[in-house]
Amino acid sequence: MFVTDTDAAALYDVFQGVATITLNRPDNKNALSVEMVNSVGDHFQTAQNDDEVRVILFTNNGNTFCAGADLKANQPGVPQPAARHSFVQILDDIIESPKPVLGRIAGHCTGGGVGFAAALDISIAADDIVIGFTEVRIGVAPAVISVVCLPKLRRADASELFLNGERIPATRAAEVGLINRAVPREQLDAQIMETVEKVVRGGPNALAASKQLVSKVPQMTREDAWEWTAELSQSLFQSTEAQEGIGAFRERRDASWVPKGS
Repeated sequence: MFVTDTDAAALYDVFQGVATITLNRPDNKNALSVEMVNSVGDHFQTAQNDDEVRVILFTNNGNTFCAGADLKANQPGVPQPAARHSFVQILDDIIESPKPVLGRIAGHCTGGGVGFAAALDISIAADDIVIGFTEVRIGVAPAVISVVCLPKLRRADASELFLNGERIPATRAAEVGLINRAVPREQLDAQIMETVEKVVRGGPNALAASKQLVSKVPQMTREDAWEWTAELSQSLFQSTEAQEGIGAFRERRDASWVPKGS
């Protein structure tokens, strides 16, 4: 098990193949300050480069998962540290990550925080939180996060949520597809653990390929999709990973990639 400095903007620990990144500025509603983005970006890179990490899990300390842009810091005369990462790059890295990226959404999400939650492969939220595209209330628009949110929303829902700026319950956010589901807070950890245990049973290359299917196939023509998926399927069936997985299935044992204790 590896744990980082408890005073950092985002905490990092690894246990049984799961790297947990915890947003850790509750007094600032875990806003996307340069410090926060740098910390999250550093930890995400660490998790990506660690072969022992099978799943990356984002969560939060405090009553807010992420409030989006740090409005307190974005003022003239307020010094900022040098940026090593950008929020856009983090969202793109989550989408392109070959490793599944999950969310334990234990606090409210507004503005860019909604995009953060929506970009994750699987987001499970406590049902007592609220989620809202509040940008219009301060004279801006959910521009950048629309890239990750719009593919998950019907046009009618997107228009209503973007234009009225209202916060909606997590249960409603699940209904419109921004997150996967909302559960009673006392069940949140159990639901996350159950989901992680299911995901880590998949082969690493198979999980990476499955993420590609979700992001790429909807953007392809049908002809291109048939061709690309046929090639992908053939390469996977011929892989060493598939040989191990099929062997494990026949022998009724865990595949070699399943973390011990899962």
